[in-house]
Amino acid sequence: MPVRATKRGAERTPLSGDFDVVICGASFAGLTVARELRATGARVLVLDRYEIGERQTSACAAPTAWLRNLGLEDSILQTFDSLVVHTPGTSVRWPIGWEFSTFDYRRLCELLWAQSAAEFETAKVNGRTGTTIHTDRGDVSAPLLVDALGWRRVLGAEDNVQPPEALLSRGLEVHPSGSADDLEVWVHKGYVRAGYGWSFPAGDEVRIGVGSFDPRDHVKEPTVRLTEDLGTEPLGYQGNWIPHALRPATEDGVFFVGDSAGHCLPLSAEGIRTAFYFGIAAGRELAAVLGGSQSHEEALRRYSAFSAAHGWKFAWMKRWQDNVWRLRPRPRDALVHSLTSRRLSEWAFGHYLRVAPPEFALPAPPLAVAPASSDLAA
Repeated sequence: MPVRATKRGAERTPLSGDFDVVICGASFAGLTVARELRATGARVLVLDRYEIGERQTSACAAPTAWLRNLGLEDSILQTFDSLVVHTPGTSVRWPIGWEFSTFDYRRLCELLWAQSAAEFETAKVNGRTGTTIHTDRGDVSAPLLVDALGWRRVLGAEDNVQPPEALLSRGLEVHPSGSADDLEVWVHKGYVRAGYGWSFPAGDEVRIGVGSFDPRDHVKEPTVRLTEDLGTEPLGYQGNWIPHALRPATEDGVFFVGDSAGHCLPLSAEGIRTAFYFGIAAGRELAAVLGGSQSHEEALRRYSAFSAAHGWKFAWMKRWQDNVWRLRPRPRDALVHSLTSRRLSEWAFGHYLRVAPPEFALPAPPLAVAPASSDLAA
């Protein structure tokens, strides 16, 4: 589990300044945007309430190809090519057709950050006025702003809808020590009415949790019970709200990436791969603005259209999320058994992977090279 490293007291000196880009949020989405800007030579500031890699809030797993294509393979802890699914009536193994890996959150964030050329400061972002960001350490400004702070959508112009009214799922996870060989999922109303439980092995710990598609349903008791049913103790709690509907990817000149734009897949609640994917897309549009090949307004339009073009895919998965838990036991188990067919399972998981394909990730852009002194003199 992460150890708190956020600055306190006298270390929290006043913060101010003008930058080319300010990215609010230093997790998967924000760090990916910063990575895409490393060749621009722009002055980029990344802000987060916590140090980079300090605060893990998910089971930390993603398609292995995404991690490798982003140069993050050194963070991988364990890799799987199948998924074991349990219902009250059956247990089956689904062949995926590609690999999925759990990883070390701190290490992955460090590797992503090493591929950027941005500056970083710990500060709590409270909001903005125009192009000025207000933090608990002072104000900073930039013409280009990115909100990668999560579902609260802090830089949004409107009041954010809070749970349970918001379109959010909720999840809770514990991290007992131990080891296991399989990714496992429980579709079991004995644990959660509308949702699922999981066990994700990650080296010397097993990440066990329960998520509910209905934010009114509590998940602590079922998480504890699932953990105890697996013969271990509920240690190292972490939880979060999980968006399950797309929101506008731009608003009032701001780029929203990751959970702040609802970039988390319904049904599976997979948000890391999509944070990478849309973070790359936003970063490329911002890099074009900084390079002078398009305007800020054109970048906003293009990025907004890119995000919105995925709306039908998110809506299709949301329909499954809304209805699959309502299946009665016999059709539910028939559906579960159907995916034991390698051909059918690999077809389904192949379509799922292509919602945000790993080929979209390219090696980090080269660092900007400062002009030689003789060029400056000229």
